[in-house]
Amino acid sequence: LEIRKEQTMRLLIAEDEKSLAKALGVILEKSGYSADQVYDGISALEYLETGNYDGMILDIMMPNLDGFSVCKIAREMSNLPIIMLTAKGSEDDKLKGYDLGADDYMTKPFSPKVLLAKANALLRRSSLLPADTINAGKVSLVPASHKVFVNGKEIVLTHKEYELLYFFMVNPEQIFSREQLLNRIWG
Repeated sequence: LEIRKEQTMRLLIAEDEKSLAKALGVILEKSGYSADQVYDGISALEYLETGNYDGMILDIMMPNLDGFSVCKIAREMSNLPIIMLTAKGSEDDKLKGYDLGADDYMTKPFSPKVLLAKANALLRRSSLLPADTINAGKVSLVPASHKVFVNGKEIVLTHKEYELLYFFMVNPEQIFSREQLLNRIWG
């Protein structure tokens, strides 16, 4: 049985300048990330609620809901790393961003290489699960310790429940008969 390594890190780009958002998406995807782009604050929150993102790049000046508000609400939802990327470069704006929970703050114009380096560093530090972690949506399974996490919170399973979950996670999109499951899990 081969264990799948951790899935590609998913980032959300919330930037109202569509060409910049798409360019950032291309840069991140070429670096091995999966990136979704949204162009306003309300959409950013909707994506955060339904997606399983590992980090977010967030503009401040967006329609419908500004980046400061998105940052504050996103921080209440999760601890995902947030990099604010904006033209608002005053010290007060930066301090406000950090106060609301941003992990880093970059002003435009910016270096894509520096942004990528900052994203890599933040995601490395925030990823507390070992490299052999198996992920399926919001469920993470750590084979070495037999631990299971849902939305980052550990849940307790019986030994057989764990074995069933592990079996399904290492065999995604496959259907098994009752007899196959009995043979594999109960012997």
